[in-house]
Amino acid sequence: PPHIRNQEIRPQLAKMYAPLAPPRRGYGRVKLRVATVAILACVVGFACMSPHQSSGSRLSASAPASATAKKSFTFTRKHVADCQRRLVARAGLEGKELDRQMQKIKKYCENVERTVRRPTSTVQIGKVPVGSEHPIAVQTMTTTNTHDVQASVDQVMQVADAGADIVRLTVQGKKEANACMQIKDQLIQRGYEIPLVADIHFAPAVAMQVADAFDKIRINPGNFYDGRKKFDELIYDDKSYNEELEAIEEVFTPLVDKCKRLGRAMRIGTNHGSLSARTLCYYGDTPQGMVESAMEFARICRKNDYHNFVFSMKASNPLVMVQAYRLLAATMYEEDWKYPLHLGVTEAGEGEDGRMKSAIGIGALLNDGLGDTIRVSLTEDPHLEIKPCKTLAGIAESRYAQSEDILTPTWKEQFRDWQSYQRRETDLPAQREADKIDFRGLLHRDGSVLSVVTPQMLSNPEALYEKLGAKMVLGLPFKDIATTDSILLTSVPPKDDEVAWTALKRLQDANVGVIVRGEELAKNGPIDNSVAAVSLRDLQSGENSLPGGSERMVVEVRGDESEADLEKLFTLHPQPEMILLNPKQGSSRVHASRRVFDFLEAKKSRIPVIHYYPTGSEANKESFILTLGSDLGALLVDGYGDGVAVGADWNAPKDAQDFDLDFLRLTSFGILQGCRMRSTKTEFVSCPSCGRTLFDLQETTQAIAERTGHLPGVAIAIMGCIVNGPGEMADADFGYVGGAPGKVDLYVGKEMVKKGIPNAEACDALIDLIKEHGRWVEPEETEEGSEANAAAAVAA
Repeated sequence: PPHIRNQEIRPQLAKMYAPLAPPRRGYGRVKLRVATVAILACVVGFACMSPHQSSGSRLSASAPASATAKKSFTFTRKHVADCQRRLVARAGLEGKELDRQMQKIKKYCENVERTVRRPTSTVQIGKVPVGSEHPIAVQTMTTTNTHDVQASVDQVMQVADAGADIVRLTVQGKKEANACMQIKDQLIQRGYEIPLVADIHFAPAVAMQVADAFDKIRINPGNFYDGRKKFDELIYDDKSYNEELEAIEEVFTPLVDKCKRLGRAMRIGTNHGSLSARTLCYYGDTPQGMVESAMEFARICRKNDYHNFVFSMKASNPLVMVQAYRLLAATMYEEDWKYPLHLGVTEAGEGEDGRMKSAIGIGALLNDGLGDTIRVSLTEDPHLEIKPCKTLAGIAESRYAQSEDILTPTWKEQFRDWQSYQRRETDLPAQREADKIDFRGLLHRDGSVLSVVTPQMLSNPEALYEKLGAKMVLGLPFKDIATTDSILLTSVPPKDDEVAWTALKRLQDANVGVIVRGEELAKNGPIDNSVAAVSLRDLQSGENSLPGGSERMVVEVRGDESEADLEKLFTLHPQPEMILLNPKQGSSRVHASRRVFDFLEAKKSRIPVIHYYPTGSEANKESFILTLGSDLGALLVDGYGDGVAVGADWNAPKDAQDFDLDFLRLTSFGILQGCRMRSTKTEFVSCPSCGRTLFDLQETTQAIAERTGHLPGVAIAIMGCIVNGPGEMADADFGYVGGAPGKVDLYVGKEMVKKGIPNAEACDALIDLIKEHGRWVEPEETEEGSEANAAAAVAA
């Protein structure tokens, strides 16, 4: 604002922009470059900006400065960001480079080069404190009808015994609210003091009532005031927008006052699919809209001096969920707020897919030090959510306890855009005139899966082809939709093993790449038309010969190489087809990998990168899925990576794999699909069930999955009720939603197209709907099935 003098701003600008300033040269002279542009942007931006506005109001840009504003001014990151945005808008700049430099100042976590937990205040939920000074709290939600007091008490005790710190129950009406006091009393009588949370949608009066009994109230900003959503497209101007905000404040303030008076906690829990019409009008169905929706309610809390609340930003799409939480954290840094975060991927589904999606979203945020309490939402019994919750919390706590990563050289991140998902642009392998086989199959454009294979596996080719996901035609393997793209062969087969060599040749004929360590090829090769994998440290700048029959090269990178070693990547001849990135054990995989990607971005390199993830330290499949999703998901959600290679460490192969090859392949495709890269099966968005559910969700989900699970690129939402209905399935193509007891409504996108279908007929009706929209394909018969059908026809 004009009343702020430059001398008042300069010291704070200098401190904030210090990381951008280049080193001094000569007699204190400074080369300005980016620092000059950024500081001028701020100073000029201040002149363009309207007088300081309170966070609780929406004033126009031409509003006069208040007397208070003229007397004092609090300089925050928010003011800098506002100045920058206004300057760019007024100047009509397209400047992607300027935008990139400005985003470097926007902070969303404590440290992007290593895991440091974000400092948060303590929120007291019953006897459980939540915040950065305390262990990560794990929680779940009951699936019983809340008005069934005995069943609800029994299930709460079950999840408490399983290790839950907090449990949530749905409270949809006064009947359930009346039961809540009885549930609380019975639990206390039995010695269970676990905090109880009321899940509220559409019902401010019910929230007021249940606050007398429960320890915490969860409100959804998208429907707390707006009521039952009809998805009408409404147009708001500033006047109508502000009038609705005032109406929200009038309805919400009594609950805030009561929670403050009784010492109750609150969660302001935004969901991607249930934003209000007002928010959708201004922000669209975006992470920005999710954040603003929550901030509106938080400002009312703060206005009433109530601070015992946490935030959540849930979505069924892990990428949207991660972006929303990061943006919320950045907004809180700008506002200097320190409220805790409740993490969760909503409607994650069941089994391995549900755990993988949860690990991707929750794990990515925990890797950046964000998150104080978590829930893994599974379409399973509530007590089964606790173990994966504890596993993810344990992974995070172990990282917080680690000292600084001394294996990865010191670096400063410059290029990652954490606010939007965009895969790094790379060049796929190209075919050359002299090639004897097609090398274009080494990688897949949407994300690649590489499998570790031993010579012993080649000796049983039929079993190997099946585990690699190949389609068999007349006894020969062919690539299918979920076939391994390339294999990492641990060693050269014995010369006299004709079966193994034949299998290897047939895999190459099927366009499956064969990658072998260069030293193994030099010692025991050749393997014709193979791809040699060589450590970057063993390569020389310039020309490098290819060993043992290999025609292409890939480079192994560990993440701890010096910049001089990394520079060699761009002088090698031949140029590598890909980088196998496998950070050194003991280093932080996420941050060592970010360092490599930042270096590649700086050089504008287009070499694809495959994340090599050796197995070995995980005790069971669930732990493995959660660790894998947490580590690699944190990179893939930022567009960092072109695929995964998951299997035994081929530098130290063992006689037996830790996990079955088929499981590792399917898990690899699972993480690619969870990160919205490569779709190889139907995507299911299914809610975890609660007291509102109008049919047996687990049984129905399994039945639908069995009949429709072969439709890659199709997303089907299975929702127990209208609350988790059309809004929460924002990502889905088709929806199967409980509309009334024994009845199902079917949706295409967010539009209801069939209503009141009996449960027994609903699955067939869903398949008919998919066929009507041209998205159905008949399941392919296996070769064995075709032979059986032919034999049956002959017999007939």
